[in-house]
Amino acid sequence: MADIKIQTAPFDARFPNVNQTKRCWQNYFDYTKCVAAKGEDFPPCKQFLRTYLTVCPNEWIERWDAQKEEGTLPFDVTA
Repeated sequence: MADIKIQTAPFDARFPNVNQTKRCWQNYFDYTKCVAAKGEDFPPCKQFLRTYLTVCPNEWIERWDAQKEEGTLPFDVTA
């Protein structure tokens, strides 16, 4: 079997509290802006992706992705 490395998002001192809502939103926002500016293959974008996939509830991600497709996401995703 291939080497599989399972890990969670590393500690982020900007979000020291138990409630990770802001961390979730910030990483989703940062990922979206990063991809718009640099593309999906840019390594820092992948770090934002891994973090928000770990921290955010799936329902939120699905809703934000749907809003992004509809053009109703409450922030500008163009760089």
